[in-house]
Amino acid sequence: MRKLFIMVMTIALITPVLYLPLTTHAAPVFGKEAIDEYVERYLERNGLPGASIVIVKDGEIVHSKGYGHDSEGSPITEHSLMRIASVSKSFTAFAVLQLIDEGAIKLDDPVVRHLPELTMDDHRFGQVTIRHLLSHTSGIPNPTIVPKADTVEQGIKRLHRWQLQSNPGDRYSYSNANYWILSWLVENVSGMELAAYLDTKVFSPLRMGDSLSAVNSGDEIPELPRGYVTAYGTAIPITGMEQMFSGSGGIVTTASDMGKWLSMHTNDGVSPSGERLLSTSLLEESYSPQPSSENYGLGWSLSSSRVEPQRISHSGSLSSFQAQQDIIPSSGYAIAVMLNSFSTTFEHSYEMSSGIIKLTEGQEPAMKAPVPTIIDLSLGLLTLLVLGFGIRGIKRSSNWSHKRQQHSALRYYLRLIPQLISIAGIGWLMFIVPNLQDNSATFQDIFRLWPAFAVLLTVIFLYAAFVTGMRIYYRIRGGES
Repeated sequence: MRKLFIMVMTIALITPVLYLPLTTHAAPVFGKEAIDEYVERYLERNGLPGASIVIVKDGEIVHSKGYGHDSEGSPITEHSLMRIASVSKSFTAFAVLQLIDEGAIKLDDPVVRHLPELTMDDHRFGQVTIRHLLSHTSGIPNPTIVPKADTVEQGIKRLHRWQLQSNPGDRYSYSNANYWILSWLVENVSGMELAAYLDTKVFSPLRMGDSLSAVNSGDEIPELPRGYVTAYGTAIPITGMEQMFSGSGGIVTTASDMGKWLSMHTNDGVSPSGERLLSTSLLEESYSPQPSSENYGLGWSLSSSRVEPQRISHSGSLSSFQAQQDIIPSSGYAIAVMLNSFSTTFEHSYEMSSGIIKLTEGQEPAMKAPVPTIIDLSLGLLTLLVLGFGIRGIKRSSNWSHKRQQHSALRYYLRLIPQLISIAGIGWLMFIVPNLQDNSATFQDIFRLWPAFAVLLTVIFLYAAFVTGMRIYYRIRGGES
């Protein structure tokens, strides 16, 4: 215990140092060297394995580069494949708007007009429009636990027993299910699978030759290494959670290709070859607040009035990747940041993009404290304390039981309730929840999402189980003697 106390006090003394912010040396105006220095220092400061970025100015790519390494040890470049998670929603929305531009559908059409086979256990579902889906005002919930689906059709069928959480058009509530439906809408209206539509109508005209759209996270994608999850200031390579994310998070792309996408957006919807991919009016509508959705347009998030400069953006996170895209109308800059790692407690891609934006504005970004590392080390400290108390409790189980041997059985076993609550609660979270509703999550996904927290829960569970078991054992043995 003495050694444990010394270790705990050492960590407690070192941890506050991590809160001290550092600043990076920024050039007074935009410069590639300042960008590179900022990104490299950020990765090192936060224990992140790698990143790729691209910066666009008025339709032209001015800088794209990769940093760090992937899970196979290869250097990351601007051509390295990355998952962009929910940033994919901007692409799905763009596809829907193209179909509106062609006159195939209308923005305020009820979705059931084009998908009559799509039903929900709620009579209000018939009022849900395409605009509601695009702006997350449909009232469709975003449940954490859903049954497994390998195809878009299977994913859509999961909605049949759902109910709306609010009236269509009443309020904003982010839901991946909105974009599953939009994926199905694109396929039914265009006659092409979403992946084929995006390749034909978006990727090819923009010469995004390395980009593709997957249906399921388990789909094999050559040359896409595993991502990482951060833990205690470092990163661990993992296989991402299994999920169907067509339309909501399935795009795999590169920084170079994202530059072409953002170049089109900062060039009034016109491709490098001069082809218009979307009308100016619909492009502007996608960047505009929608009814009951002040900070979300049609596939794009809109910064609040308190944020300067104003951004048109979208973020994305999966269990092993993060991404951020930002358009800055006031300066003509657009930025994409993609990471081959995930942190449960912090959006590093957003923070890095914010720092790069400051550099493009001629300002000096602060290199803030590594918040996830601080949180994880704090959880690690707590884990050590629980482990120490656990070992102490197990060693003293015999003495604890002996002192209470004269208690009635009811009184004795009531004293075990705190440990039993821990066993039941943590056991339910780690072993029961991943199996609810035949969903695709597994016990291992608890560790993939947040290793430091999962380790703490495991230690608490084992401590409670061993102490409870030992006290019951000594009670029974004492009764027999």
